[in-house]
Amino acid sequence: MTRWRRPAWWSVLLTVAAAALFVRLGVWQLDRAAYKDSLVRRYAAAAAAPPVPFGQVAVAPPADAFPRVTVRGRWLADRVYLLDNPHHDARGGVEVYAPLALPGASRLLLVDLGFLPGTGNEQAPPLPPLPAGEADLHGLYLPPPGVGLELGGDALAGQVNWPKTTIYLDLPQVAKDLGRPLYPRVLALDADPTAVYQREHAFDFSSMPPARHRAYAFQWFSFAVAVVAIFLVLHRKRRPRRTENP
Repeated sequence: MTRWRRPAWWSVLLTVAAAALFVRLGVWQLDRAAYKDSLVRRYAAAAAAPPVPFGQVAVAPPADAFPRVTVRGRWLADRVYLLDNPHHDARGGVEVYAPLALPGASRLLLVDLGFLPGTGNEQAPPLPPLPAGEADLHGLYLPPPGVGLELGGDALAGQVNWPKTTIYLDLPQVAKDLGRPLYPRVLALDADPTAVYQREHAFDFSSMPPARHRAYAFQWFSFAVAVVAIFLVLHRKRRPRRTENP
């Protein structure tokens, strides 16, 4: 029969606290995975939905949705921004953004034209010219890409030539650079087989997709099991060895 040593109160408290913490972290990671799964479903539904007029969601877009919109405006063709080396292309390249001026509006709409693959060197690929006159556009009205770690401050303010290149996209900095306010989101254009840009706007989780959250949850739950197992092993009383009589 297995016998157990009576544990010290502090060891019980420490084991329970550690196991509870690891279980809580695991549950939190599962909640994050479920939340991001719901984002993916809403994103997919929005991409197939009919577009609505941009004015309906322009200033106050729904926080938990990604409306597909249609809008008309005129390009500021000489004010293009390049988001350098997006993570979804191993060859390197740039995500190209251009501001759109809407009739009668003081705000500008920043438009994600799509991804332009690199040529294998450090120079930015040549940009196709934007059409003159008013353009009718449609796409998803999305939150801007994550800013990340802003090393070196505002990278746009020190550049004088266009297009301007940055490793992160911060809408307040872009608005300051343009001298005009921006709408709170960007327009990611629908895919166009005739365009030179790659427009596969998969939802960006910044290296933390739902599957990785589940992997972390499994890790935390494993830690909880390990803590309890170590406690039991340390407090299991060994049977005394039998000694043989001479």
